Amino acid sequence: MQARPENTEAVIDRLVERSVQHAVFGDRRDFLKVVGAGTAAAALADVFPLQAAKALAQAKLGTPEKKDLKIGFIPITCATPIIMAEPMGFYKKYGLNAQVVKASSWAMIRDLSINKESDATHMLSPMPLAISMGIGSQEVPYVMPAVENINGQAITLANKHKGVKRAAEMNGFKFGVPFDYSMHNFLLRYVLAEAGVDPDRDVQIRAVPPPEMVANLRAGNLDGYLAPDPFNQRAVFEEVGFIYMLSKDIWPGHPCCAFAAKREFAEKMPNTFKAILFAILDATQYARDRSHRKEIAAAIAPKNFLNQPVEVLEQVLTGVFPDGLGNTKNVPDRIDFDPFPYHSMAVWILTQMKRWGYLKTDVTYKKVAEEVFLASACRDTLKTLGYKTPDTTSMKHTFALGKTRIFDPDKPDDYLRSFPIRKV
Repeated sequence: MQARPENTEAVIDRLVERSVQHAVFGDRRDFLKVVGAGTAAAALADVFPLQAAKALAQAKLGTPEKKDLKIGFIPITCATPIIMAEPMGFYKKYGLNAQVVKASSWAMIRDLSINKESDATHMLSPMPLAISMGIGSQEVPYVMPAVENINGQAITLANKHKGVKRAAEMNGFKFGVPFDYSMHNFLLRYVLAEAGVDPDRDVQIRAVPPPEMVANLRAGNLDGYLAPDPFNQRAVFEEVGFIYMLSKDIWPGHPCCAFAAKREFAEKMPNTFKAILFAILDATQYARDRSHRKEIAAAIAPKNFLNQPVEVLEQVLTGVFPDGLGNTKNVPDRIDFDPFPYHSMAVWILTQMKRWGYLKTDVTYKKVAEEVFLASACRDTLKTLGYKTPDTTSMKHTFALGKTRIFDPDKPDDYLRSFPIRKV
């Protein structure tokens, strides 16, 4: 059953009550089981000025300056919250008439956004950083207040390579990635370099739009790709490839795609920007609950969204899937939905841009991370929605593939120098 649309006032009332219940009584569900909803409301009224809190939240959100919106997306499961928010009514909940608009490539997504043909957009998490610094495009300031998904990628190889057991055996391969400024590109390079394979000398890596990857694998134009789903699972479904490695096994909990907008849009239409963020974070939290994954798969499968078999989307979203090697895997966090844009994630991405020569000048990592990855906006919205938020905006990250490496965002240059294969 799909989420039932509500008007903005009703939604904010509900969110405030949820937040206050959590703050006052702890676990909301346990409390409601014991006393019932009516008693809970009465108890809250006695200990907290609930109506005043609701009024404050209404004032904080404000009336959207623009209600008719276009939000760009690429048809991949990484965009699940942005896509599902239309058919499942999350945009309408916050007073928006938003239409998600499909694009065929990341260059098209970027250009639609820069040219104001879309109001906000689905982007690869490195893209707002790159565009804000004028790397690979004109320099346009962007903000990224939410990560769309974590994990959710894989290395898929053509069936003829089923004997490959280690990345060191991939010397000479032709790989596809969705875009130069993508986690896919940086994670693939990481895997290859850790195995002693120079990604710029020993293999070929080229940008291929995700919807074209399976066809290129079938035609023999690619030996493999590090791609978003559902195109890893689709290769298995069509019996042309197998899943060699999930991206969560490279960096558990890594960011993938994101919700982004031009800084100009966020500043000129703050209420609209907030309303979109409320809708997307609400949808993200709904998607985070694994009991909703099959319902979501059905909602985003149609032609105007992902145009994929529901069976394939369920395999991706539930984490129960055939791997193309005769095994059925059960990996619940194959893809997950944690929206918090840690600044340390941005700093890691910037080190990889530097490592591989995309970023050719010195950069103040922390400053760029804080300007683009809006952790405070995400935290404030999550708190209003009644969800817990991290205590910090930065953390250390562990990479256990090959040599275990700890990424310390306070020492990015030391981290960069620790790699024997790099361009700088």
